[in-house]
Amino acid sequence: MPPSSPALLELQNVQVMRGTKIVLDDFNLRIESGEHVAILGPNGCGKSTLIKTITRELYPLVRSGSKIAILGEESWNVFELRSLLGIVSNDLMAWCTGEAVGRDVVLSGFFSSNDVYPNHLITSEQIAKAEGALAALEVLHLADRPVGEMSSGEARRVLIARALVHRPRALLFDEPSNSLDLFARRALRESMSQLASSGIGIVLVTHDLSDVIPEIERVVLMSKGRVIGDGSKVDILRPDRLSEVFGIEVELARRNGHYYLW
Repeated sequence: MPPSSPALLELQNVQVMRGTKIVLDDFNLRIESGEHVAILGPNGCGKSTLIKTITRELYPLVRSGSKIAILGEESWNVFELRSLLGIVSNDLMAWCTGEAVGRDVVLSGFFSSNDVYPNHLITSEQIAKAEGALAALEVLHLADRPVGEMSSGEARRVLIARALVHRPRALLFDEPSNSLDLFARRALRESMSQLASSGIGIVLVTHDLSDVIPEIERVVLMSKGRVIGDGSKVDILRPDRLSEVFGIEVELARRNGHYYLW
């Protein structure tokens, strides 16, 4: 991208509270358009709050020197934002109704809903885009299958198709491999790699190091609501740094561009 292009995400000195607790504290992060980045940290470090802040489900405290901008804009119509930044999350999967078929889940992305309802006016162009997104992920055969009859891996790929239907600038993955078996995890990571290679930006938020696909070159470490490390995989993914983040002694292995932790 040209140097003048606005950053995909820019957070400066952001503080977010949930109830009476400060969950993000003086949080600073900048991600460029088209960049592939992993945000890694243990459960409870503030990752979910960060995602909800980006998607405008939560808002930072108003204070001097604080800023959050997406593609250079600090104010957004949420519906417009959702067409530029596709979200793939477990919360969204739980929100989709079990009776909805695959095609309707993808179509619901046009309306920011969890299914297609009688008040929604669906065009032939939208149907073509929905089926094209399913086909791109090799799950067009799920177009007429209810979500309740899909495996977790199948449902996750349908959800990715929903995020892609707008042809967004970037995809935000929130703990994408949760509840998936080994086969489904491998298929998911292959899909993520293909998407990254296609030129779409990837922002991966996870506690699972093995989710970090080879195409991701930058890793951000989170702990207690702050960024405590930010750099290349070679510099960041070291046993000493990961032991500090997760609070236990760890060992690290690498194979074919993938990292594994135990």
